[in-house]
Amino acid sequence: MTWRARVQRITAPPLLVTCHSSLNMASRRKARELALQMLFQWEMGGHTPEHVVSTFLRSQKVDEEVEGFARALFEGTVAEVETLDRLMRERSEHWRLERMAAVDRNLLRVALYEMRHHPETPPAVIINEALEIARRFSDKNAVEFVNGVLDAIRKSLPVTNPAP
Repeated sequence: MTWRARVQRITAPPLLVTCHSSLNMASRRKARELALQMLFQWEMGGHTPEHVVSTFLRSQKVDEEVEGFARALFEGTVAEVETLDRLMRERSEHWRLERMAAVDRNLLRVALYEMRHHPETPPAVIINEALEIARRFSDKNAVEFVNGVLDAIRKSLPVTNPAP
């Protein structure tokens, strides 16, 4: 089953979480890492989002807020994968998505989703978090690549002012 078919099989809308400011930085990073791991499992394993959540996320020992943020990032990214991929294609010069390392591609997806839907977190913070996660989960060349793509997309996004 292709990832497009798996996207269409999502039966419930993404968990809507409007603000995760109560999570500390380490918890937010853990949620982002979990979202990345779920995206990787979804894409590479050919599993439905529901299966990934029920088998992977439920087995993690994290508190409810971390799980909620991770799930919101994962399900939101899956629901918008075509839009996110289009943005990445437009800004990743000389790189086809299929040629990107799967970890890098999915890290870009989740960071872009967060930039677009979580204005309470400044884009610079999201990019910095993505770079730290790339250092942990990818190879040494990924950091520069991820930074270049995310920064190019950040510059093209409309400026939003987060609610006070």
